[in-house]
Amino acid sequence: MILNASTLASLTTGFKASFQKGFSSATSLWQRVATLVPSTTSENTYAWLGEFPMLREWIGDRQVKNLSQSDYSLKNRKFESTISVKRDAIDDDQYGIYAPLFESMGQAAASHPDELVFALLAVAFGTKCYDGQFFIDSDHPVGAGTVSNSGGGSSHPWFLLDTTRPLKPLIFQKRRDYALKALTDPGQENVFMRDEYLYGTDARANVGFGFWQMAYGAKVTLDATAFETGFKAMELFKSDEGRPLNIKPNLLVVGPSLRAAAKALIEVDRLASGASNPNYKAVEVLVVPWLG
Repeated sequence: MILNASTLASLTTGFKASFQKGFSSATSLWQRVATLVPSTTSENTYAWLGEFPMLREWIGDRQVKNLSQSDYSLKNRKFESTISVKRDAIDDDQYGIYAPLFESMGQAAASHPDELVFALLAVAFGTKCYDGQFFIDSDHPVGAGTVSNSGGGSSHPWFLLDTTRPLKPLIFQKRRDYALKALTDPGQENVFMRDEYLYGTDARANVGFGFWQMAYGAKVTLDATAFETGFKAMELFKSDEGRPLNIKPNLLVVGPSLRAAAKALIEVDRLASGASNPNYKAVEVLVVPWLG
């Protein structure tokens, strides 16, 4: 290939097309458990997480709720992936071998929010949320007492989530979206000094926790008894004023090690005894590798 501004632009367009093909073909899972929150600054503060929104009968003056109870903030982080394409490979018309690499880069970019979101969920037993407690904990302050959304244990984690509301249990905060960029100008250092062209993708984002009341986690054996305990606990969650929050678990999230147990618990209509399975399709099962 004769290298000039026109052919380099055409080459970059082809690489971007491969990147976009991979990006578009990836199946993302993070939207099942996290709400997308756009960010326009270096960090977002979620002061309103201190109040679970509910209505009351209007008697007398309005009761104004203070939305500054929480100072929970998420500072945007930067992520990148960069590869080099040797000029010799383009000179020798071998640039076609790079198309699958750029397609894979696109898939990796599309899957990156999954990695962030589910990696955070995996450490929910030891990472704080808006109330200063671990997201999955035994003593969240509610009213004059405390409430647990933890089933305890020390084995493989599993989570019951209510993802039916506008704010899901987790937050994916996006400041700058993923896109492919190129350094191919002959006057740039990488081209002049190393005879290579650089292509990379980057983004600014972060992840965090929403309302802990939308989740229940445990590391005990996943069986009918443990599932029922978690399901009932979520149904009984109340506001600071003692009013039911109407939490409805709809998703069971597990890692590959608990796939069979989760499927047997939820997706089999008959028990080994022949009796009907009371938990049949009570929730959906979501298996994610990042909880391995």
